[in-house]
Amino acid sequence: MTRIDADIRAVEATLFASDQPMTAEQIRAYVGDNVDVAAALEQLAGHYAGRGIELVQRGKSWHFQTAPDLAHLLRREREENRKLSRAAVETLAIIAYHEPVSRAEIEAIRGVQISKGTLDVLMEAGWVRPAGRREVPGRPLIYATTPGFLTHFGLASRKDLPGLADLKAAGLLDPIDEAMGDMLFSDEESDSELEINENKA
Repeated sequence: MTRIDADIRAVEATLFASDQPMTAEQIRAYVGDNVDVAAALEQLAGHYAGRGIELVQRGKSWHFQTAPDLAHLLRREREENRKLSRAAVETLAIIAYHEPVSRAEIEAIRGVQISKGTLDVLMEAGWVRPAGRREVPGRPLIYATTPGFLTHFGLASRKDLPGLADLKAAGLLDPIDEAMGDMLFSDEESDSELEINENKA
């Protein structure tokens, strides 16, 4: 076995044993600084491409997942106890496109106050996390999306969020949604509203 093969196996074993996505830096902490983690990840991603499980990158983190076309084999039907409210969907979209963003900034974009429970639901779902405090008077808490958000919606990064024009062309926006989209993108360069709805909660 060559040194390169041993390095690839070490990275593969580390990722397989982890129950959470891992960054290259986190992997290197286990396999050592002498391992070319980036090269090993590239080799593994190619090796698993098209197989029943794939090695995918979400943001800066890597993890194994079931191939999307086979996910239905493992899916169990279950009743959802709680679905996202419209307020939660809008709040999630605002955070995704404006992060990091404070509660006051979310309310300014939506034009109405949000309850603490709305943010709690999004954090319990693992899609939103506290991201520190804004260095302004009062130091308000700011929020950002998580790698779990990217994974759930099949995004490699926030750059993959659909554009407003894409959603309009697909007929996915009703007049109220369209007005919300205009608010979301009023100060963004060319991002767009998040393709989510209550049925995906």
